[in-house]
Amino acid sequence: MNRITVYERANFEGLSREFTCDVPDLHELDFGNCIASLKVVGQPWIAYTEPKYEGEPHAFEEGEYPSVGRPNSFSALRLVHHDLGDPQITLYERPNFQGACKVVTEETNLAYGYFNDRVASHVVQRGVWLLYQHPGRGGWHCLAWPGDRGTRRGRSRCLVGAEPLRVLREVWGA
Repeated sequence: MNRITVYERANFEGLSREFTCDVPDLHELDFGNCIASLKVVGQPWIAYTEPKYEGEPHAFEEGEYPSVGRPNSFSALRLVHHDLGDPQITLYERPNFQGACKVVTEETNLAYGYFNDRVASHVVQRGVWLLYQHPGRGGWHCLAWPGDRGTRRGRSRCLVGAEPLRVLREVWGA
């Protein structure tokens, strides 16, 4: 069963709540802006900094997180319901899916190749993708969902990494 358990303090201490379905507003459950650690079982979850799945998204795959990158800032939780097997995204050099393109099917550091800071648009064929500015999911980042056809402008064009979300049990056979 897919679930997320959230804790008000680091290292899984203090008050906790377990969720098995989307939570559009944690404030309504008296648990908004207080998550400092969490555990995920099954499919990944997305934590948002604003209610109703707005604000900055943060992806958490299956595992234990004794401290989260932005403690006390999450206001909504969404379970990723999409099939994460066989991910594929196409990155384009120009807006509106024009120019040179690169098909990506696994985690990729674009800094090592031609597409470093050159991605102007993308199309997600399969999976859910985390797109980010600096290695290690650092800096500016966004999520790209199946069917997403995005165009990047200005600062958001400085894309260095593309990483598909995964269910670790599928990857490691657990």
